[in-house]
Amino acid sequence: MCEMSKIINCLKAKGKSSKAVDMGKLSRLFEELRLMAKDFFDKYGVDDIYSNSKIYEILIANHFGHYLIPGHSGSRDAKDEYGNEIEYKHYKESSKNHTWTFNDFTDETIEKLRRCEYVYFVYVDDVDCPFPGQIKWAYIVKGRDMSEYLAEATQKIRNKRKMINVSPRQLESIGYSKTSYPDFDLRQGTYGEDLQNIIKTIRKIEKITGVKGLLTSNKLWELMVGLELNHTVNSEQGGRAGAHDASDADGNLFEYKVSKTHSWNFQDISENVLNKYYDDHRIILAVVDKTALRIKAIYSASPENTVPLLKRKLREKIASYEARGKELRRLEVSLSKGDLRLIDAERIY
Repeated sequence: MCEMSKIINCLKAKGKSSKAVDMGKLSRLFEELRLMAKDFFDKYGVDDIYSNSKIYEILIANHFGHYLIPGHSGSRDAKDEYGNEIEYKHYKESSKNHTWTFNDFTDETIEKLRRCEYVYFVYVDDVDCPFPGQIKWAYIVKGRDMSEYLAEATQKIRNKRKMINVSPRQLESIGYSKTSYPDFDLRQGTYGEDLQNIIKTIRKIEKITGVKGLLTSNKLWELMVGLELNHTVNSEQGGRAGAHDASDADGNLFEYKVSKTHSWNFQDISENVLNKYYDDHRIILAVVDKTALRIKAIYSASPENTVPLLKRKLREKIASYEARGKELRRLEVSLSKGDLRLIDAERIY
């Protein structure tokens, strides 16, 4: 991350008095997060615990006495005490979508689900219960039953994303019922102490910076970048309210892309989404070290240079798929380090 003295200067530039913001405390809190992430990896082999709502996988594993499986996309989430592999699906009360989503399914991923012993469909009450919430109930479904259901239900799916939402009623239609659970003390369980310490520290940072939902998606990393650039980071995630990632004191809007490497992914880029980038003053491309919690590089580019390249890449990708008799299921492309020159990106950190 940027050095803590720079964070302090960023906050001072925003006009925050030392009375309103304890500068030394903020510095210590970020260092605490870094040390907790390192300790979590040393103990459990699981890294990048502050991204993509990983905190909820930790919450679920802790609640049910499971053991997290290191890794992200493509691997199962946890194992139980007997070594059975488990897939987690959860939704929160605060979420707009009160179903569980299977994204980008294929015949292969559906078949792989058959080899998973259980799928836990979990409901988290994060409205009436303090963050990250409490698990109120869950459906525990055999992997083979879920695989068979999806194999049949997805035959009618026509959306390019190959996405299906599963509701409680659908799970009950294949013979499963939900199990309710009493509130669980976060201090208990395998990951309880770690979970409690992470949450306490995140709450303090949110209070100091005014940015909420730091453990949702890439919000913590956006905050790091925003502090370096003296931007106000938007707490909202998606939808109209979350249409931009940050703004500056003059009201200029910014789109952030944060990655662990010099490769930035632009997902679900319909023509409408791409054209909305023209509302942004600049597109910010950042590289972060998610282990050391530090920023490695930040680049700034104009939408006028970036959007045409994204559109060209997308056209070329669609044409490549069509030439092979395939259909591009998800509208996404990446910008590489070599593309920085093509969009005349300026390195600003």
